[in-house]
Amino acid sequence: MTIGDLLEPGAVALRASAPGKRQVLSMVADIASRVLGVDPDVALDGLIEREAAGSTGVGEGVAIPHARVDGLDRVRAVVVRLDTPVAFDALDDKPVDLLVALFAPHDGNAQHLRALARVARMMRQPELRSALRQARSADAIHVLLTDQPASTAA
Repeated sequence: MTIGDLLEPGAVALRASAPGKRQVLSMVADIASRVLGVDPDVALDGLIEREAAGSTGVGEGVAIPHARVDGLDRVRAVVVRLDTPVAFDALDDKPVDLLVALFAPHDGNAQHLRALARVARMMRQPELRSALRQARSADAIHVLLTDQPASTAA
């Protein structure tokens, strides 16, 4: 399985814009609501609650916000590329422009942790981050994330 397998059509937003972290998380929750059918308020509350425990900004302009929500049968992802990076309290203090948000069912702990580890490994690759930043379409992002080698994606 690759991260692309967790993405539904429409779960990738390019050229997105938000003035701050909370607004970015709200945008992610709205996309999750529209594409995954989850309650946007519940999704946002879950993302904010997780951020309160510690920033999901992992460095190099990447954040991996995640939350558990009702109504899902497996882990799902939302990808957002911001036009202008926003402060995210990241580990390296760099602003974030790439987000891979994960939403998991409440009873999917092992699946959630595997997906989180997989995304973190993938997003450590400078070539992939660069390609995601240069991609011209949501389809191109999906292909980039789907075509990752098994050793990287597994």
